[in-house]
Amino acid sequence: MILYHTSDQIIRDPDIHHGRKNADFGWGFYLTPGREFTYRWARENAVVNEYEFDESGLDVYCFKRSVEWFEYIFHNRRLQDTIDADVIIGPIANDTIFDTLGIITSCFLTSEQALKLLMVGLEYTQVAIKTEKAKRNLRWLRAERIERADAQILKKEQEEFQKAFGEQLERI
Repeated sequence: MILYHTSDQIIRDPDIHHGRKNADFGWGFYLTPGREFTYRWARENAVVNEYEFDESGLDVYCFKRSVEWFEYIFHNRRLQDTIDADVIIGPIANDTIFDTLGIITSCFLTSEQALKLLMVGLEYTQVAIKTEKAKRNLRWLRAERIERADAQILKKEQEEFQKAFGEQLERI
């Protein structure tokens, strides 16, 4: 599997404990198989690192957008990782996840209503490398520096998402 990670530097030897502990799938090194997605979200002067990943011999847990996926993210945002796996693969939670989780904890939305909001928008996949065992199966291939990002595509996508999100919120 070919995977991508965007950063401000070349990362030949990733640190699975570098990022936020309360990310969607907990602590880990996050990548995506979506080449187009990687370039769309890259900022100016970014570096897109490309890797080859071999899943064989690893405990891999895969999510689809579902209540289980939502609850796993909800727990991770509270530093309660509930799945013991080498790799977690699944959808990236949309940009409103913090707001949505806040609304739930304030009892304004049920989990089912929140899930409807999190289903809005395009779906992109993330791969979280969570163990050293999995990291050993990740091989850096190359890196490309992006001098200038195309912010117009991302801006249009975000505007469409905000409109659809608002419409879904009104229906709830």
